[in-house]
Amino acid sequence: MAQTKFDKQVEEAAESLAFGIGRFLAGQPMDGERKTDATFWRKGTRVLPKVDAKVSRSSYRAGWQRLVFRISWLAAAGEGAYLVGRHPDTTAQTVQDLWENPDPAIAAAQTGGIGLASALTVGGAAYGLATRKRRELMREWVTPLHEALAVPLGISELTDPRRYLHVPRNFSDDDAQIRIDVPTHMRFNEDLVADLITKKLALENVSFTWRRAGKDTHVVIKKRQAPPKMLRLSDPGVREILAKMPESAPLIGLGAGKRKVSVDLDADSPHVLISAGTGGGKSTILRAICCQFVHNGAHAFVLDFKRISHTWARGVPGVTYCRDIAEIHEALIRLAQEGRRRLGLAEQLADDVLEREPWRVGPRLVILLEEVNATMAQLKRYWAKIRESGDPKTSPAIDALAEILFMGRQARLHVLLVAQSATARAIGGPEMRENFSTRILVRYTLNAWRMLVPEVSPIPMPTEHPGRVQVVTRGRAQETQVLNLSNAEAREWAMSGAHSKGTTGPALQEQAVPPAPAADLLADAWSLSAPEIPPAPATDPAADRDCLAETWSLTTSTPAADPGDTTQTPTANPAPAPDPDDAVVGLRTAQQAHLPEITLAALRWARANDPDFPSSVDKRGSELLYRVGDLKKWARNRPRGAASSTDLD
Repeated sequence: MAQTKFDKQVEEAAESLAFGIGRFLAGQPMDGERKTDATFWRKGTRVLPKVDAKVSRSSYRAGWQRLVFRISWLAAAGEGAYLVGRHPDTTAQTVQDLWENPDPAIAAAQTGGIGLASALTVGGAAYGLATRKRRELMREWVTPLHEALAVPLGISELTDPRRYLHVPRNFSDDDAQIRIDVPTHMRFNEDLVADLITKKLALENVSFTWRRAGKDTHVVIKKRQAPPKMLRLSDPGVREILAKMPESAPLIGLGAGKRKVSVDLDADSPHVLISAGTGGGKSTILRAICCQFVHNGAHAFVLDFKRISHTWARGVPGVTYCRDIAEIHEALIRLAQEGRRRLGLAEQLADDVLEREPWRVGPRLVILLEEVNATMAQLKRYWAKIRESGDPKTSPAIDALAEILFMGRQARLHVLLVAQSATARAIGGPEMRENFSTRILVRYTLNAWRMLVPEVSPIPMPTEHPGRVQVVTRGRAQETQVLNLSNAEAREWAMSGAHSKGTTGPALQEQAVPPAPAADLLADAWSLSAPEIPPAPATDPAADRDCLAETWSLTTSTPAADPGDTTQTPTANPAPAPDPDDAVVGLRTAQQAHLPEITLAALRWARANDPDFPSSVDKRGSELLYRVGDLKKWARNRPRGAASSTDLD
């Protein structure tokens, strides 16, 4: 008997049902199309070559996992149907009540909906924060690595990278391991794959361990030579390394294989930028660098608006500590003046002389500028408070910092600048930031790396390891363990060098020329001015000195009477000359002619903030006039700033 069309349909339906039940119980895809290499007992790691569409996550699950999931859903649906059908009259009555009087149900749904929406919003935000690091890892490192390895390994680009690239979030740590599952056929170039992994993950000094036997073929990547976990002065050989470092190249720390990492301010970069968040160890880096410079005879100017960042430097010979914003303002202006003097002196010297004897312009000056984000804002507010009509709108201290940064190596002025966010606006402009060709980044964000060192790619994974930094010089990043000196160790090392021997640096011992007076306040401090520079006018010896003026002030001796001079003084008493202390002048004239050791900005600040500042006695237009004697008396008796620890006379 011939089979009818209906019989064929029944037979096909029964066959499809049988295949569906079989796929359901075997944990296979219900459409019968296999998309990954997953089996009943093993998870899938890659998409099959014939698949050309996006694959869902469930396709990577093992068959037994799919079976458990399906049975659980089937059991839950059956339990729900049983509870509904167990009391049909009650269920029907409930539905009828909701239909006839829906207002209570709608009100409850509104209240519950608001609560549910709030819970979903809070939960979504919490989930986003909790998975932010993982998403960043996937976006910046894992996905680019997958795109690079897909073709060499013969893997479909539709494969989920997480299925075969096992990259931990802290893969840059010393003890981290990276595992990459590779095809069992092993028909790929291992050297090419290893090179791609090293480049895409920005790895250095790593080892590759290949497992080629069996079905579980993979490669494990680990660090081979990592920087030391900690670097202290008490470690064997560290003191000897510090003693042998060049005067212009202090030790920052040790890299992989205990390779010395330093920055040469004469050859690599005259200035150094340190970018780190709170707790990143900015002060530790500065302490290690600065104490080595002072040990070798340099003079350090610590501009610390926080006041407590470098307690080790207080009282150390060769260190001037400026805490108040007025002192920082004055320091930057005078340092720029010293830089101009040095450039003028360098212009007089022949190039070969300056290259052979760079100390001829003066000892090395190292400027530590802490927390530049807050300091620059304070300098702007301070200038806005003390400026008068006719003064420039831009703070002269900020202009002085820009001028210092643009001075070349010949001036021997070096800025070590610390910023939590070294934006161009915070530092003073993109052109100022470009003067820092050496940059040290600690616990950086990806945005900070792209902003400061975009030429270095891919971005090394930041680490939470204490004291671990990235030192970027000449377009290359070096992972470095910073030398960690305690306050006592830094103080001891700074005081055990050239200043303790009464010199300002080993190179100065070659100079036999006696010191000459300088044209400005700074040059006399280190007695390295050339004889061609004219002497400065004498200042009032009775006047007191503030923090910076004590370091840089000039003291000229009054010439003694010649005992052989027999010239008789006239017996007639001429009319007494007017007392110069009774002269009435403005602040600008008083600073230039009578109080050169105090800057005009400091006088204006004292007028606005010091209750003991003398009152004006007259007025010329909008300018207030003061008696010179009153200003001198105030200068002698005013409260002194923190005394400079630099003793250079």
